[in-house]
Amino acid sequence: MDKKWLGNIKVNVLSSKEAITDIKEKLEKKIMSDIYFLNDHGYNIAQKDETYRDMLNHADLLLNDGIGIEMGAKLFGFSFKENLNGTDFIPALFQSLNEEKDKQYRVFLLGAKPGVAQKAQERLQQQYKNLLFVGNQDGYFPKASTGDIIDRINNCKTDILLVGFGMPLQEQWINEYRSKLECTVTMAVGAFIDFSSGEVARAPKIFRDLRLEWLYRMGKEPKRLWKRNVVGHVAFFNSIYKQRKTK
Repeated sequence: MDKKWLGNIKVNVLSSKEAITDIKEKLEKKIMSDIYFLNDHGYNIAQKDETYRDMLNHADLLLNDGIGIEMGAKLFGFSFKENLNGTDFIPALFQSLNEEKDKQYRVFLLGAKPGVAQKAQERLQQQYKNLLFVGNQDGYFPKASTGDIIDRINNCKTDILLVGFGMPLQEQWINEYRSKLECTVTMAVGAFIDFSSGEVARAPKIFRDLRLEWLYRMGKEPKRLWKRNVVGHVAFFNSIYKQRKTK
């Protein structure tokens, strides 16, 4: 798969259709794969944490998420084909899998607050009737319960595991326990479970069309997101600029 170096991180350059085709092939052939999304927040974390950066660079697919990553790529002489943020990409993947009438893939949801993953499972099952949403677990569990949760995921014969702990915890959790997970595909999905449950509203379409969903979310949660989005954007472009100068 086509990958480009965005500074010190290797990211795929794919259209939504190409990425979905690749994931479907992995599922069909049972090729164990980890799929992550890269936004400028994740990029910033990776500059301070070499182990996390190594996780991103060893993902089977690392998909671009957001206008910051898109602008950064142009400074390194390439462009992405589409913005592949998970909140839009995962429903497109599910819709494509839902149309596979001769197959029924099994999906497990892991993450979000108590009760939220259950609501997400129910809503997603109604929407994608040819997929099987086989289980859920909120993200607020003691570490001692991890083995039991992995057993549940495996006993459900999960094909796709969605892990929504936020960056960097979700990728770290997948990396730590991947050898015990029997699912074909893991995906680190951020707030997708929250959005799917209906508990958290997405930005209005005009914000999404203008690529300003981050600004809408920051307005809703300024204390939590101000530093990440304002200070974080500055840090991201500072890192990109420095790395570009060394090329």
